[in-house]
Amino acid sequence: MTDFPIQHDAAAQRFTTTVDGAQCELNYHLREGRDGTVLSIDHTGVPQAVGGRGIASALVTAAFALARQRQWKVDPACSYAATWAQRHADVADLLA
Repeated sequence: MTDFPIQHDAAAQRFTTTVDGAQCELNYHLREGRDGTVLSIDHTGVPQAVGGRGIASALVTAAFALARQRQWKVDPACSYAATWAQRHADVADLLA
């Protein structure tokens, strides 16, 4: 997988990266769940012009890494994040 410079904007609750001039993003919101704070991934967007390079995966990986660091659970509410989580057994313990 290629590494992309991922920025986290906690105030806007989003992760972003720019690839070949195209803005790619993952938007989330925080909520309280039964077991504490839950990071709910609402949307992962990568323009078609730069798709297929693992950018969405890098954004979701960053979101799960933040959740693990902060001891939060994750609700992969967007379809891409849900599919990604199903394919990565190493994050099963983080799922809300």
